[in-house]
Amino acid sequence: MKSDYGKVTIRVPKRFLDAIDFLVEMDDFPTRSEAIRAAVRNLVYERVDLVTEKLKKMQDAERSIAQLEEVRKQYLKK
Repeated sequence: MKSDYGKVTIRVPKRFLDAIDFLVEMDDFPTRSEAIRAAVRNLVYERVDLVTEKLKKMQDAERSIAQLEEVRKQYLKK
């Protein structure tokens, strides 16, 4: 059975690792890995929402520009 998990090796500043260890010690997370998975999950959800919103704004702007061109063609015919 293929695992749904991949493996990533990263280097982080010691102060971040110490903070993660503190969270694990305080029973906020069962392991370092779980704490890091939660951080990555939160980052991904936040960034996906941000990128999705940016794309929506770009699409809205493109529609507005297209509508402006139609109005210009209609009212500024020579």
